[in-house]
Amino acid sequence: MQGSYRRNRRKKLSSEMNVVPFIDVMLVLLVIFIIAAPTINQGIDVDLPQISSEPVQSDNEPLVVTVNRDGDYYISLGDEQQSKSLDDISDQVMAVLNRNPGTPVMVRGDRNVSYGQVVTLMGALQNAGVPNVGLISDPPPGDQQ
Repeated sequence: MQGSYRRNRRKKLSSEMNVVPFIDVMLVLLVIFIIAAPTINQGIDVDLPQISSEPVQSDNEPLVVTVNRDGDYYISLGDEQQSKSLDDISDQVMAVLNRNPGTPVMVRGDRNVSYGQVVTLMGALQNAGVPNVGLISDPPPGDQQ
C-alpha cells in the first residue's frame, strides 16, 4: 500500500488548459460554415439607379467596345466602328494596349442586352490585359448639362 501511495504523490498536477474540446467545436463550426456559405443569398433583386458623374478625363482617346441589343460586339477607336467577334476584339485590344499601354477601355452595353454578355465581354477584356474596364452610362433624365 505504501508503494502505490508514494507513486501517486510523485505525480505533479498539470495546470495546462485542455484545448481539445475547443478545437473540436471550432472544426464543427468551420464545417457548418463551409456547407452553408454557397446557399447564402448573394444579392437582392433591385433596380439600379441612374447616376450622374463627371466623365473620366484622359490624354489618350478611349477604346470603346459596344454590345448592341442583338448581342453583337463592336469596337471603336476614334471615328471607326467595326463589328467583330469576341476573340477578334480581344486580339485588337491587346494590340492597341501593346502600342499604347495607357489607353482607357470603356464598355457600352445596351440596356436590353443580357448581363451575362456584358460580363463575358469584360472578362475577355481583362484576359486581353486591360487592367481597368470602365462602363459608359447615360445621365438620368433631367440631369442633362
